[in-house]
Amino acid sequence: MTVTSMTGFAETAGTSANWSWGWELRSVNGKGLDVRFRTGGGMDGAEQVWRKEVQKLLNRGNVTATLTVSRARADVQYAINEDLLAQLVAAAQKVAPDADVQPGQLMTVRGVIETAELEDDPESLQERDDAIAEGFSTAVLALQKARDAEGEHLSGIMARLIDEIEELLGQAIKTAELQGTAIAEKLRSGVEELLAADVPLPEERLAQEVAVMIAKADVREEVDRLRAHVAQARELLQTSGPVGRKFDFLAQEFNREANTLCSKSSSVELTRIGLEMKLAVDRLREQVQNVE
Repeated sequence: MTVTSMTGFAETAGTSANWSWGWELRSVNGKGLDVRFRTGGGMDGAEQVWRKEVQKLLNRGNVTATLTVSRARADVQYAINEDLLAQLVAAAQKVAPDADVQPGQLMTVRGVIETAELEDDPESLQERDDAIAEGFSTAVLALQKARDAEGEHLSGIMARLIDEIEELLGQAIKTAELQGTAIAEKLRSGVEELLAADVPLPEERLAQEVAVMIAKADVREEVDRLRAHVAQARELLQTSGPVGRKFDFLAQEFNREANTLCSKSSSVELTRIGLEMKLAVDRLREQVQNVE
C-alpha cells in the first residue's frame, strides 16, 4: 500500500443522439476537499449528485470538473417564405411586365428559403444527460487511479528521503560519540578555570555550570526522537487512507529536532550533518504537501 497523491487528471468523451460531450477533471493539493463544476449552467441538481460521487472516492484536494457539450450534427428543416416569394414575383413583373419571371429564379434571394433546427425530443435529451452522468462516473474513477499512480511515485521519493534522513542520523550518532572525548576535555578545562579563579565559585554554582555544559552537548534525546520519527514515517507510508495531515505534522517535528541538533552541536561536522538533515526534511515537506 502506498500513499495517494492529491494531483491527478482524467478525461472522458462520447456522443449521444445529436450531441457530443466531454469531461475534464483536474485535481491539485488542498487543505480539504473542494469540488467545483464548470458545466455552463442548468445542471445544479446533477452537480449535487456528482459532488457526492467525488466525496465517496476522494478525501482531500481541489477538484475542477469541466463539461463541454455541443451538437454532433444538426437536423434542419427547410421552409419557403411564400409571402416574400410572392412579393418578389409581383415586383419583378411590375418592373418588367413582358419578362417571364419564374419563382424558381428567385429562390436564392435571402429570406425566401428559411431554415430551422429541429428540437430534440425529451427522450433524446434524457439519453444525452444519462450518457454525460455515466461519463462523469468513469472520469472520477480514472481520476482516482491517476492520483493512486502519482501517489506510488510519490511514495518512492519520500521513502528515499526518509532513508537519507536515517543515514544522516547514523552519521550524527557516530560524530557525537567521537566528539565525546573532546567534550570531556573541554568540560575538564572549564572546571579547572573556574576553580582557579581569583574568586572561587560556590560548589552549587559550579555544579550548575557543569550541568549546563553537559546538557548543551547531549543530543541523545534528539537522536531518540528522530529514530522514532523515522519509524513513524515508514509506518505512515504503508498506511491506507488519508495520511497527509499526519505526515505534515511529522515533517515539522523532523525539522524541529534537526534544528535542535544544530543548536547543540559543538563540532563543525555535526553542524554540517544537521544542516544536510534540514535540507532533506525540507524536500520531504515539499512532497508531503501533495499527499492526500
